[in-house]
Amino acid sequence: MIEVRNLGKSFGTFKAVDNISFDVKAGEIFGLLGPNGAGKTTTLRMLCTILKPDAGYVKVNQIDTVQEADKARAQLGVVADSNGLYDRLTATENTRYFARLYDLPEERITHQLETIFPKLGIDEFADKRAGQFSRGMKQKVSIASALMHDPPILIFDEPTNGLDVMAARQVRQFIKDCKRPDKCIIFSTHIMREVEELCDRVAIIHKGKIAAIGTFAELQKQSGSKDFEDIFVKLIEEDDRAL
Repeated sequence: MIEVRNLGKSFGTFKAVDNISFDVKAGEIFGLLGPNGAGKTTTLRMLCTILKPDAGYVKVNQIDTVQEADKARAQLGVVADSNGLYDRLTATENTRYFARLYDLPEERITHQLETIFPKLGIDEFADKRAGQFSRGMKQKVSIASALMHDPPILIFDEPTNGLDVMAARQVRQFIKDCKRPDKCIIFSTHIMREVEELCDRVAIIHKGKIAAIGTFAELQKQSGSKDFEDIFVKLIEEDDRAL
């Protein structure tokens, strides 16, 4: 469902992403990990059509994200660290607003609200203004807004960052519930336990390149470690020695 080939992006003389390739299959949660400055966020922004690549391409459901950007965006539901909510609007009003940007009929919007809100626990504060929300409440509404058009491809960029234990747990469970044979999910996080819990396969980006890619079992074998934090550190160190 996602095809990334020879993707590259530079800022001046700095190569943020350097010739990376990977695929994400239908029905899987694909982890995209990397230390700060590794190129992970730049890669995600190219997937989301926010940035144009200097080299290579991204296709989502066989749609080129540069040549047919509008069609590509319709395939995507993106949850980023910045939520983009309007403080003066309620949870329901914010979500309805974003749904209308996709030209969804009102009946469909109401159905989606009735389906998504209970799963995320938004019903409890549906009529409160976003300016009164905690970080966890804002993140839940951001997730609901991104998924109102029921996109086949979901991108979660550190969705539990800064959340308390209960809110993070609820968001992780929601992501699990989103996993279906007709959808794929890209999941980015710095919390290794979440990777073990959620991801079917993982790509580790380091210094703009793919340092390792595979299932948890494959990466365990490659690194010789069982704990994912140890796996992550060892594979990054091995990549540093190889450069």
